[in-house]
Amino acid sequence: MDCLRRVVVYCGSREGVDPAYRMAATALGGTLARRRIGVVYGGGSTGLMGALADAALAAGGEVVGVIPEFMGGRRSIHRGLTHLRVSRSMHERKATMLDLADGVIALPGGIGTLDELVEALTWTQLGLHRIPCGLFDVNGFWQPFVDVLEHCIQEGFLDAARRDAFVRASDPDVLIDALTQVLPPGPSVVA
Repeated sequence: MDCLRRVVVYCGSREGVDPAYRMAATALGGTLARRRIGVVYGGGSTGLMGALADAALAAGGEVVGVIPEFMGGRRSIHRGLTHLRVSRSMHERKATMLDLADGVIALPGGIGTLDELVEALTWTQLGLHRIPCGLFDVNGFWQPFVDVLEHCIQEGFLDAARRDAFVRASDPDVLIDALTQVLPPGPSVVA
């Protein structure tokens, strides 16, 4: 496999305080669509989720939302997606999102974004999948996360090789190119 077909994008259902976050989500959505890379995300219509989906759809891209059934009746679910999948639980949702994608990108977000990102990195470490992960580092948003991982390495709780568990960039094309460079050969999911 030498290209990305779909990318899971983890991001906030809020916009955050810096307008650059929304601009980055919009830029990423448009860039993925322009490069014919589908978006898999949490299915929301608000915050960075909504900006990402709206931009990708406006540029003619494929956007797949994945929601757990307990969220099905919420007004914040995006109603204009290419596909909306409903899972039985949050655990199934996260597994489905990774199963549908060849890569992961994390935009700024809160605890849900962190949970999804750390789980994707953990699954890579455990060999459960081989999907490259990227941090869209808007105005240094991800630096504190990188600092925590470095602290874990320094304290002996994480191998130094985990520094290479993800790529990081502040430009969507650079980030996508970097993810493409680290794509493993063969299927994304390890049996």
